[in-house]
Amino acid sequence: MSYARVLSAGLTGTAGQVVEVEADIAFGLPQFVVSGLPDAALHESRDRVRAAVVNAGEEWPARRVTINLLPAPVRKQGSSYDLAIAIALLGGTGRLPLAPLDGTVLIGELGLDGRLRPVRGVLPMVAAGVRAGHLRAIVPTVNGGEAALVPGAGVRTADSLNDVIRFVRDGAALGVPAARRPGPDPATVDMADVAGQEYAKFVLEIAAAGGHHLSMIGPPGAGKTMLAARLPTILPALDDTDAIEVTSILSIAGKLPGDGLVRRPPFMAPHHTSSPAALIGGGSGLVRPGALSFAHRGVLFLDEVAEFPKAVLETLRQPLEEGVVRLGRTREIVTLPARVQLVTAANPCRCAKPGGDTRCECTPLERRRYLGRLSGPLLDRIDLHLRLEAVTAASLLGAESAAAPEDSATMAARVAQARAAAAERWRTRGWRLNAEADRSALALPDAATADVRHRIDTGQLSARGVVRVLRVAWTIADLRGAPVPGREDVTTALGLRLAAH
Repeated sequence: MSYARVLSAGLTGTAGQVVEVEADIAFGLPQFVVSGLPDAALHESRDRVRAAVVNAGEEWPARRVTINLLPAPVRKQGSSYDLAIAIALLGGTGRLPLAPLDGTVLIGELGLDGRLRPVRGVLPMVAAGVRAGHLRAIVPTVNGGEAALVPGAGVRTADSLNDVIRFVRDGAALGVPAARRPGPDPATVDMADVAGQEYAKFVLEIAAAGGHHLSMIGPPGAGKTMLAARLPTILPALDDTDAIEVTSILSIAGKLPGDGLVRRPPFMAPHHTSSPAALIGGGSGLVRPGALSFAHRGVLFLDEVAEFPKAVLETLRQPLEEGVVRLGRTREIVTLPARVQLVTAANPCRCAKPGGDTRCECTPLERRRYLGRLSGPLLDRIDLHLRLEAVTAASLLGAESAAAPEDSATMAARVAQARAAAAERWRTRGWRLNAEADRSALALPDAATADVRHRIDTGQLSARGVVRVLRVAWTIADLRGAPVPGREDVTTALGLRLAAH
């Protein structure tokens, strides 16, 4: 036999890609050729594979060896194909029967001594195999717990190339990983920590219930950062589908906190000196996700947003609208997940006096310039605009007998009920949140939208703004248990929309 084929997997952006690894052993001068758009790491696999095969006690064929990776037009990157290349080569020589590997995806990097080394992104790779109907996988032992998180996957682990050869040739047993599926980690912060700012907490609850973007402007010490950091504590835990998406992104970055699925919505707060690639992803060769993708299904918090370069902020416009980042490359367009809740915070001016407007030394022109980096089109994509006042002494130093502020658990229960109502209402349309609904589904009686109509006619609301006001109105109605928003709900939503102007 001079031909063999096995299955492996790689990454395209943050998605797994099943790859067929073909090996052809032909007469001719000894040579090792890899085709199928391999990158530099794959070209170097010939040296790793050769040393691993020889050190595993197997004979290296003194012939022309051609390795082909299918589908050929898709760029292949990384070292996750080493194990599959070695097994396909040995199968092509006729010394290794490959029938036991039917429907099995082989993933792993080989050391020169034949040891099987871990790789990043095993979870999305195994998930891609399961989606394609390949329900078994062999991965490095270190990656076993991560791979076993994929529902329906039969995962086996190996420490070396020899382990896999003995399994194929003699039926020797491979390792079986034990996957952990813990619940959400207990939160280390709570809404009860925030003194005062009851209206701000109400707005934050609206944002959480409807999946709306939020902008906060207020003096230093008003609690903007505290409020944003506690938004994930009132969001529902991620379901299996969302948890696998979020965990896959962390797997690719090598930042998994453990072997279990990530259940708590992520929270990312990039520094204001971040580049566009750090925020939305990029890089030469293998495209890496940015903070926007790491915050997928969670919260992206831009503190001191007025300090971010305007060109960096403008990169958010398309992802906020579509929930994905599309990065064009020479041969392909890479799509990265970016379904986030954006929360921004800024001081009202550069001097940032703790007392707010009463002590500000900036001129009106300076104040406008300071916040001018947030362009109109970007602000138009933010549903809720909140102006915070300085915290009063009574809120900070009130008597112990004063009513205790609500904690995150109490607020989270109301958020969960509101989300359940929205999910049931939009179930036939495939939406889960009010923030996903389109205009045709948000229609309300004329009596409820009289104020909105006036704002449209006076040019204070764009078409996009109208849709976002109606979405927020539905969320406010859900929080109070009303079947349909009334005029008061629409007026509240309108006020939160126009606070930016």
